Amino acid sequence: MEHLFDDQDWEIMSAGGASGEAFFARYHEQKLFLKRNSSPFLAVLSAEGIVPRLKWTKRLENGDVITAQHWLNGRELHADEMNGPRIAKMLKKIHSSRPLTSMLQRLGKEPYDPSLMYEEVADTLDTDLKYLPPVREALSFLRYHLDGISAESYVVCHGDVNHNNWLLSDVNELFLIDWDGAMLADPAVDVGMLLYWYVPEQEWSSWMSHYGEELTDDFRLRMKWYVVCQALVMLQWQKDKGRLHDVTKWMNFLQRTQKKENPK
Repeated sequence: MEHLFDDQDWEIMSAGGASGEAFFARYHEQKLFLKRNSSPFLAVLSAEGIVPRLKWTKRLENGDVITAQHWLNGRELHADEMNGPRIAKMLKKIHSSRPLTSMLQRLGKEPYDPSLMYEEVADTLDTDLKYLPPVREALSFLRYHLDGISAESYVVCHGDVNHNNWLLSDVNELFLIDWDGAMLADPAVDVGMLLYWYVPEQEWSSWMSHYGEELTDDFRLRMKWYVVCQALVMLQWQKDKGRLHDVTKWMNFLQRTQKKENPK
């Protein structure tokens, strides 16, 4: 990595993460975020103002491609900031972006439709989890409504809109980072998890007005369906990691989700 900077004495540090492909680089007052073999999708995200600006891209002799973004001073959003209008408008901007959708299609992404989601959830869950009453109820709900879940359009969805992936810079710029799970899906995938996790139900209609859409019964059902899917996936993932505290947290979330009345 040091060869990227010619004779300048840059300090390069791992940025952590499971992949080990991200780094911080610093030279006096200059700071960069480096990533190895990131998707070409990053350049479009940068051009759209969704992630911090891409500074350069370089290919190494071994064929690896390194991208460098400005390392911004800022902070992650707090959970109680997620119901703000800026979040809703940014998410709508992402879901409405033709360049983002076009790039994912060129990269070979196929629409992630409900039948595929349900099949993956059903195949992923351990037998012992499937015997638990909340999980059985959730799977029954998914099966019952599967044929009625239909997106008006498939758009670019982030897939993990938790508050830790939203960054606010010191000059009040808002970004959504960590796009490794980007997909072409129903926008209710992103909106549903955000509303169920962070926004009181009595404020959903107001949040949706900032997003620019009406909160219809159909959209409510789609949100709940996708949230139940995601909760089951996270339940299994946390169990596989041996994180019993988080297993309990996601089980409680699944039960709270199930208690919400189904739209007619």
